[in-house]
Amino acid sequence: QPATGISIKTSLSLTREIGLWNAVSLIAGCMIGSGIFMSPQGVLVYMGSPGASLVVWVLCGLLAMLGALCYAELSALVPESGGEYAYILRTFGSLPAFLVIYIFTLVGRPATIAAISLSFAEYALAPFYPGCPSLPQSVVKSVAASCILLLMLVNFWSSRLATMLMNVCTVAKVFSLLIIVVGGAVVLVQGHGRTEFLLSAFHNTTQQAGRIGMAFYQGLWSFDGWNSINYMMEELKNPKNLVWALMIAIPLVTSLYVLVNISYLLVLSPSEILSSDATAVRWGNQILGSWAWLVPLAVALSTFGSVNGVFLGGSRVCYAAAREGHMPRFLSMIHVHHLTPAPALMFTTAMALVLVIPGNFSIIVNLMRPPCIIRFSGAKCPLLPMQVPTFIPVVMLLASLYLVLAPIIDNPQMEFLYVFLFLLSGFLVYFLFIYFQCQPKCLKMATFHLQLLLEVPPEG
Repeated sequence: QPATGISIKTSLSLTREIGLWNAVSLIAGCMIGSGIFMSPQGVLVYMGSPGASLVVWVLCGLLAMLGALCYAELSALVPESGGEYAYILRTFGSLPAFLVIYIFTLVGRPATIAAISLSFAEYALAPFYPGCPSLPQSVVKSVAASCILLLMLVNFWSSRLATMLMNVCTVAKVFSLLIIVVGGAVVLVQGHGRTEFLLSAFHNTTQQAGRIGMAFYQGLWSFDGWNSINYMMEELKNPKNLVWALMIAIPLVTSLYVLVNISYLLVLSPSEILSSDATAVRWGNQILGSWAWLVPLAVALSTFGSVNGVFLGGSRVCYAAAREGHMPRFLSMIHVHHLTPAPALMFTTAMALVLVIPGNFSIIVNLMRPPCIIRFSGAKCPLLPMQVPTFIPVVMLLASLYLVLAPIIDNPQMEFLYVFLFLLSGFLVYFLFIYFQCQPKCLKMATFHLQLLLEVPPEG
């Protein structure tokens, strides 16, 4: 039996092994990734002023907390693994649930892996290109692809090894943020901080709704992962611990994010933040001196662990979807010796490698955010008639609607058209392969040979 709780007897089953503090660690570990090290400049670019960018960071934490409370209520109604997929399936039926898993497996997870891997590559390479404002994109993409392939092999080989790696990287995440927070505090106490930004904190703040929405896109990226524990509901020792884990992890991470951004502003000018592809590394070069290499090392480990966390959590959603017949059975099979979801890992890896080709962090985030927000907002609709305070799901639905529509209306981009066409294609795929159950003979033959090649027996 592997460490993650999936066992093979006559069928797949999940065991309850996650306690309160393990849940807190998982949520915080999945949330703290590349966003806080890459998004500061994204939020600042779109908001136009340091003060407004800090307000956005606080509001993003509040939105994450409200969304988590909505999901906690949903988990009490639908105590199954799968997160929003399971909630929408039990409430709205097969078609909406299929569209959710269609987005999740083809865009959501692969885009997350690609974006964080690119962040890992930039920080891992930064010490080898001192003084360079930008890194060679071919090298960055090659390192990002190597990161994805290596973590696919780790998760393929041993779930216990992947879990241990996650724990080590979570410590590195918190350690790297604390270095930045403490460093900023020392600079402030010594009187060397750039406190002039306080005098014009809200100068040049944008008034455009679309730019504000894009700023929230960039900020909310840093909070992605607050719903990771909902994918593993069937593995919680006590499901009631879900609310406590969320109420501990999200405020903690929000506080760290705000303090880290203040530290950036105390050490670097807004123009320096905007011109840097690796904000934390530039901060380290100015504050830590000969120890500056600690920052890119800690950040690289942090982002590396985030990719590993995405690989770990994604298999639960694949498992839940395959159980309902919304994904090919082959993708839900596990290796006969390693007891890992090898086909699902390889499929996700292939999609992530495709998304690494553009090589632009912001483009990938903007491409992924609209379908993810639609998925989250759809999952909250069942709460409107429930016992949770009505204003919470109403606020979240309105915020989601604003974040989807405002950037499209203010500044239409081709990425949004691609997302819309992708959603439309989901209807065609559903009616062709799920409703009418069209199964090409070549697909059955390919499944048979892949089972033999990868040593993955069918469920049951």
